[in-house]
Amino acid sequence: MPDRVAVAAMSRNPRTAGTVYSLGSILVDVTVDVPGLPERGGDVLATGTRTLPGGGFNLAAAVARQEVRCVYAAPHGTGPYGDLIRDALAVEGVQISAERRDTGDSGFTVTFVEPDGERTFVTMPGVEAALTAGDLAAIRPSTGDIVSVSGYDLVYPASGPVLADWLADLPRGAFVALDPGPLVRQIPAERLARVLRRTDLLTLNRREAQLLADSPATGAALLETLRSAAAMVVVREGPDGCVATGGALGDRVVSVPAPPVRAVDTTGAGDSHTGVLLASLAAGLGVEEALDTATRAAALAVTRIGPATTPTRSELVDFGRSD
Repeated sequence: MPDRVAVAAMSRNPRTAGTVYSLGSILVDVTVDVPGLPERGGDVLATGTRTLPGGGFNLAAAVARQEVRCVYAAPHGTGPYGDLIRDALAVEGVQISAERRDTGDSGFTVTFVEPDGERTFVTMPGVEAALTAGDLAAIRPSTGDIVSVSGYDLVYPASGPVLADWLADLPRGAFVALDPGPLVRQIPAERLARVLRRTDLLTLNRREAQLLADSPATGAALLETLRSAAAMVVVREGPDGCVATGGALGDRVVSVPAPPVRAVDTTGAGDSHTGVLLASLAAGLGVEEALDTATRAAALAVTRIGPATTPTRSELVDFGRSD
């Protein structure tokens, strides 16, 4: 009798669509609930803990749950964290293209969560921080495929230059999406500029957009400051939805409202939005429909506790529709 991983993988039936190649490295989130952070040299008793795959896993899972083929193309290690990551990807039906590293394990992030939801992080990178040209040679994105890039990997001294060089030589038929993440200001300027020149879709939240644009603007005004950054720009605005321009939208500015929900955990909401957006585009949806689907997915995700709470395609059919 097949085990639960095999059953889950067999239950996935990807739609006829392009493939999303996820280059956002995956590590493990070790989350600890605390009544408050200890003073330096002190100690507190935790009230709960959980160990789950994080980082790029949230986006890859979001794509797969829309029944679109997803390939994880970044490193993964030998050890308990690498095993946890591979098992989780198998459950979601995400394929793995890179060879397992025998030189070390995948990294981890210790996250301290206080009662008001404030999170404090300490990250120990592992083998996922050392992407190689050999890893990237294992994938050959073609027309209709999407390559998803995370700013975290552009920051890493080993992965960043390799990834930037590879993207520069990528055939124009492949669609490149970049989510620079909260470390946008830590990506070396020349490296970021090179990647942006090859970026078809730049998606980021309001804070990240303001950091990149060096502007306190919001909404359409913030978009205007980023118009030259990539062909299409999407700024996620939390409970206000998102705004977008460029690409197939041309000079139009589209504002997509989010359905009203009671948020209980916003962890991974941006990954839900980006993953569903990319899956929708890969499946052939128009930009505006894809943005609406992604915004509804993120809204439903924040009503659930956990980092990888993106709904499935079937769960999204009627949720939050205004028509």
